[in-house]
Amino acid sequence: MDVSTPMRQALALAGQAVGLTEPNPRVGCVLVGADGAVLGQGHTQRAGGPHAEIVALRDAAAAGRDVRGATAYVTLEPCSHHGRTGPCCDALVAAGIARVVASCTDPNPLVAGQGFGRLRAAGVAVETGDGGAASRELNLGFFSRMVRGTPWVRLKVAASLDGKTALDDGRSQWITGEAARADGHAWRARATAVLTGIGTVLQDDPRLDVRLAPAERQPDLAVVDSRLELPPTARLFLPGRRLWVYTAQPDAARRAELEARGAEVIALPGPGGKVDLAAMLRDLARREVNELHVEAGFKLNGSLVREGLVDEVLAYLAPKLIGQGQGVASFGPLPALDAALPLRFLTTDRIGDDLRVIARVAGRDVF
Repeated sequence: MDVSTPMRQALALAGQAVGLTEPNPRVGCVLVGADGAVLGQGHTQRAGGPHAEIVALRDAAAAGRDVRGATAYVTLEPCSHHGRTGPCCDALVAAGIARVVASCTDPNPLVAGQGFGRLRAAGVAVETGDGGAASRELNLGFFSRMVRGTPWVRLKVAASLDGKTALDDGRSQWITGEAARADGHAWRARATAVLTGIGTVLQDDPRLDVRLAPAERQPDLAVVDSRLELPPTARLFLPGRRLWVYTAQPDAARRAELEARGAEVIALPGPGGKVDLAAMLRDLARREVNELHVEAGFKLNGSLVREGLVDEVLAYLAPKLIGQGQGVASFGPLPALDAALPLRFLTTDRIGDDLRVIARVAGRDVF
């Protein structure tokens, strides 16, 4: 289905909200008069700030443009509930908008068709479907959280062409070049939270923040730490960033040390003294995590793959061979080749001297 010009503009605006609106969806809105002129436009702001429709109405008002009888092109159903802000559908009705063209229904059960219903009840014509696929793709994390009750899990790896992410002793800095590392930070910036494992923390003492790309906010952080070994001196502790530590064997003294540093320790014991990873994802969804960006070692990567919890792989491949070393994910052995995890390539791009591959696990985006 072709996307109309105003909706393409609205989708472009929604794209500008990536990394800004968490945990709200990325939404754009364009108000168009009867003569086809753009009267106002905007995208959703930070959580607690105005939604796209309100920004567009304010934009029109600031320019002295009358929006009565106009059409609002919006990339998601206008909200109908009082959350951090008031209902956008009511604001559109009050402004005299005559028609709303929306890309898709909001999957949030608090909205889910109710916004459209209130608009129609007020005499506003409603159409849906224009740009629906693009809007959903832009908000896969939000749709995943609302429909499946889990975040969209993106596994990021940097590897040599022969699939090695580190030497045998764990050293991995740096396999890829500066451009790939900066691009990786841009993907961190768009995520609600970054997930890593205690092995990576003890080996590298990373910060896992966004430094090499523009960022409106720092993503929150989750650490899988079965035996609660996270040092209170770790560089992960950053002011203003929520840090969740998932453990299977909570120790009262260690827990107190970490909580004194501002971390929240969550006990989710699973089989074999490990963290219940599926329960962890459900808990992160309850904490309003839409996109979960995983930067971990081969053990945690393997556990996530083995349990069927990975949705997408973001891989940076360097033009070098390492030979013996650590791989991307440790799982298996597989009984046959046809038992391998099936992926579908989405994009392949040169990033500096490296190759970026985005591949999606088959069927994971059908929900």
